[in-house]
Amino acid sequence: MAKIIVDWKTLTGFITDAFVGVGVPRADAEICTDVLLESDRRGIESHGCNRFKPIYIDRIECGIQNPVTNFEIIRETPTTAVVDGHDGMGQVIGFKAMTLAIEKAKKFGMGMVAVRNSCHYGIAGYYPSMAIKEGMIGMTGTNARPSIAPTFGVENMLGTNPLTIGFPTDEEFPFIIDCATSITQRGKLEYYSRIGKDTPAGMVIGNDGKAKTDTNAILKELNTGEAALAPLGGIGEELAGYKGYGYATVIEVLSAALQAGNYLKMLTGIGENGEKVPFHLGHFFIAIDTNAFMGEESFKKTAGNIMRDLRSSRKAPGAERIYTAGEKEYLVWQERKDSGVPINDAVQIEMSKVRDKLGLKQYVFPWEK
Repeated sequence: MAKIIVDWKTLTGFITDAFVGVGVPRADAEICTDVLLESDRRGIESHGCNRFKPIYIDRIECGIQNPVTNFEIIRETPTTAVVDGHDGMGQVIGFKAMTLAIEKAKKFGMGMVAVRNSCHYGIAGYYPSMAIKEGMIGMTGTNARPSIAPTFGVENMLGTNPLTIGFPTDEEFPFIIDCATSITQRGKLEYYSRIGKDTPAGMVIGNDGKAKTDTNAILKELNTGEAALAPLGGIGEELAGYKGYGYATVIEVLSAALQAGNYLKMLTGIGENGEKVPFHLGHFFIAIDTNAFMGEESFKKTAGNIMRDLRSSRKAPGAERIYTAGEKEYLVWQERKDSGVPINDAVQIEMSKVRDKLGLKQYVFPWEK
């Protein structure tokens, strides 16, 4: 089977109903679906439908993630809050936490919410987008199960820990930088595995200090400690991998220390006897109201001018154009908005299995016609 396009209405309905089928309240299921499909809208296939079953459905069914989310504010000031997510749906926790940060920013100019005991919250860029819609700057970060080795090390200690920032411009699309602090992320490796692709040399280091390329083996060895992702920049100091290592550490601290949450090897998802346990992840969310400074329109104009100047700068020989962060994702959406999402054969099989298991007979997928 090859990739087949599935329209947005079918995907939205099916994924929402599937989440409801495993116990997620419908209002929460709609949030989870929207976050999940935002990744596919932007063409980031590593965090979209590819992760629907293995990251969310499977974790709920094996009891390490709660389908009903208890969003508990355990400490609060006018501009800050600390939330315990009680291992509920990460997307719901993230949505409510950023909503709270935005509400505080509207009143006091800035708002920050720190979260503990959460689960994978999907594409990080979703949450700054919420702030952008309110004319604000949005920021978020999250820790994750250990994957990155420190510079000069080979042991996976830090998560892929994205630092994600977005802000509005006066253009049709905002600026959003959403990337891991490792050279690649586990989700991309999972995608490589699904399509049968080797991992490019230099992304993963083994205990012997050499690069690894067998994707299926890497995914297993990341869990056993026999492999680790290189930090952003690369292995050692020559390519400045210490910069990615440093930023990954910043995200780890902000995702754990403010909320007295778990960190590093505490996030493996594996218990003392090798059993699966909740990941207890931490996140943080920041909203900054541009109206608290020189005003939203002034901010957008200056930000837009910076983007346009960058894109109009001198191009490298053979390069067709220069992009700014968020532009390629916007262009993907323009291509996909009237058609749908390309679903590869592995995900086709998973979606059919979930549909059959949950008795959602009303959905007939294109690959079955």
